[in-house]
Amino acid sequence: MSSQPAPDASTRRWDTDDLPEGEEKVAAVRDMFDAIAPKYDRLNRIISLRLDVRWRKRAIRDLALPAGSSVLDLASGTGDMCIDLAESGLRPFSMDLSFGMLTADRSGAPRVQTDILRLPVPDGSVDGVTCGFALRNLLDLGDFFEELGRVIRPGGRIALLDVSTPPNRVLRFGNDIYFGKIVPKIGAALSDGAAYSYLPKSVAYLPDPDELLAMLRSAGFGDATHRQLSGGLTQLMVGTRD
Repeated sequence: MSSQPAPDASTRRWDTDDLPEGEEKVAAVRDMFDAIAPKYDRLNRIISLRLDVRWRKRAIRDLALPAGSSVLDLASGTGDMCIDLAESGLRPFSMDLSFGMLTADRSGAPRVQTDILRLPVPDGSVDGVTCGFALRNLLDLGDFFEELGRVIRPGGRIALLDVSTPPNRVLRFGNDIYFGKIVPKIGAALSDGAAYSYLPKSVAYLPDPDELLAMLRSAGFGDATHRQLSGGLTQLMVGTRD
C-alpha cells in the first residue's frame, strides 16, 4: 500500500481525468467499498433495476461446472454470487480486499480478506473462478489473469462480469445519462455520493474486448470468449484453463 494515507471515502471526489492509479487506486478502492458495504446490496438492486441478478445467473450458467466443483468468487462483496453458486450446487469461497464487504457477507461461504492478485491457494487447486464487476478496480489485469491461470486446474473454468459500453449509439447515449448523471444522485441520496460518482467513470480503466481476450488467452485460457449482455450494458468473459 502507499505510504501516504488515502483520502476518506466520504470526501474523495472522482474525475475521469484524475482517476487514481497504482497503489493509490488499491487503497482508494478498498476504502470506498468499506464505506458503502452496509447499503451495497440495496443500491445494486435499485441501480441495475435487478438486472444484476440475471447477469450473475448467466455467468454461473456459462461457467458450466459440475455440482460439487470448488469456485473462488473474487471481489466477492457481500456474497451475492456465492449464494447463487451454492444454489447451483457448487462450493464457493468468498475472497475480497474489503473487510467491510466481507463483514456484510451473508452467504455463509468461507471468507478470506486478501489481495486477489496474490491468492492464498496452491497452484491448480480450484475448479473455477467467478468475479463480478471488479475487473476495472484491479491494479493490473494482466497479473490478475495470470493468477487465475495459476490457481485453476487444467480444464477448470472462469466467468468474469463487468460493466461495458453499449455498441448501439442510442443505447450508449441513454446509458451515459443514466450512469453518468442519475446513478451518482441515487448514490448520494442513499449511500455515498463520491463512491457512486466513481463507479460509472471507472469503466475508463477497462481495455477493449479484443485486448481483454488477448490477455486471457496469454494467461492460459485459449478458448476465452467475450459476450455483451443486455445490449452491451454488461460484458461476460468465459474460458477454460488449457
